[in-house]
Amino acid sequence: MMLTLRPAVAARTAFRQYARAMSTQAEPMVLTSRSESGKVAILTLNRPKALNALSTPLFDQLNAELEKADADESVRAIVLTGGEKVFAAGADIKEMKDKQFAEAYKNNFLGTWAKLADIRKPIIGAVAGYALGGGCELAMMTDFIVCTPKAVFAQPEITLGIIPGGGGSQRLVTLIGKGRAMDMVLTNRKVSGVEAGQWGLASRVTEDGQSVVEEAVKVADGIAKFGVVAAQAGKEAVNAALELPLAQGLRLERRLFQALFATADQKEGMAAFAEKRKPTWTDN
Repeated sequence: MMLTLRPAVAARTAFRQYARAMSTQAEPMVLTSRSESGKVAILTLNRPKALNALSTPLFDQLNAELEKADADESVRAIVLTGGEKVFAAGADIKEMKDKQFAEAYKNNFLGTWAKLADIRKPIIGAVAGYALGGGCELAMMTDFIVCTPKAVFAQPEITLGIIPGGGGSQRLVTLIGKGRAMDMVLTNRKVSGVEAGQWGLASRVTEDGQSVVEEAVKVADGIAKFGVVAAQAGKEAVNAALELPLAQGLRLERRLFQALFATADQKEGMAAFAEKRKPTWTDN
């Protein structure tokens, strides 16, 4: 015998089925918001049940949002965070465990995970809780890190029979020196937020209990008050120091410095200083 639902009952049943289907759909892996000023894009990793484990789909979304923010003229700085509890507790092992060399090599596995380094606008990493493995590497890809005292940085890949693959061994040497980098890579040493600040891995460490996201946004809003051209030129000059011999780096810095004299913001900034008033930037 076939049971026929009344229209109202059928409608409610259909709605419940639709609601269940919607609730099981994957939420965005990267949440986007803006600071109160509207000038800072806040990108939040959103895999809380997996402690923000990093995966290729997550990076696909992150890269897309970073490119949007970089192209948006209203955005002057970016904050990247995992929230107030965890930044990212490493790469998603489920995605990696069965990979073979040929597949990883042909598809350039992890190659797309470093696109953050191509973004021209300033990026601040706001780190609370774990920043392990790929999470530590992602944090180091930002222009500088603000962290909590209880944040934990580590490169535990050796416990899995591998080494860092997202720049950990390279960026750590630049930031904290060879000995400390070796210590972290070879012994799975965990570094607290306090130590990270002392070592130069983090630029700023919040007070205990202070919101790391709010502090990072505050710093980013400070950057947003300056001219975009000068901010991007400053970022380019500092990044060049990581790759160029000193003489070439000094030459690039000097050329960028000289080039800024062709901008309206240089004229406005120096005129405002001489006239003892606040400058009005036009980003030209």
